[in-house]
Amino acid sequence: MADEIDYRKLVEAALFMSSGALSVNELVSVTGIMSPGKVQEIAKSLVEEYKSRDTALQILEIDNRYLFGLKEPYASKVSSLASGPDLSKGALRILAFVSRNQNVLQSDLVKAFGSSTYEYMHELLEKRFVETRPFKRSKRISTTPKFDEYFSSSKQQ
Repeated sequence: MADEIDYRKLVEAALFMSSGALSVNELVSVTGIMSPGKVQEIAKSLVEEYKSRDTALQILEIDNRYLFGLKEPYASKVSSLASGPDLSKGALRILAFVSRNQNVLQSDLVKAFGSSTYEYMHELLEKRFVETRPFKRSKRISTTPKFDEYFSSSKQQ
């Protein structure tokens, strides 16, 4: 039982320190707990535990990933204290366009924003805010669940 308590604290600490949601496999890698089933069991129990606590904190499960965050209305009240996404202005422009035009073709982005689009796309892909799927001789681009997590507090205000 003592091992389980340590593992619970380890998973909780990993979620607390992470800047984004973590998958079970990422939690396995970070914590060194060898059983993905055990990690998932711990993460799900932490989600339930935080739901029942009288606290502003929560652990969410979003698309099979776990995220440590704040409950509303506290999140929107203190969101200005959080640091920004550290994206260049050009990447933010591309991201805004993609968020309004899901499944846009990369070739259309290049026509609209120029050849610097490729550099900005690399930045957005690296930070996992967008994903691409091959389509004919181009790629279809859409936002990811990480984009939704990161920018959701601004949508709720």
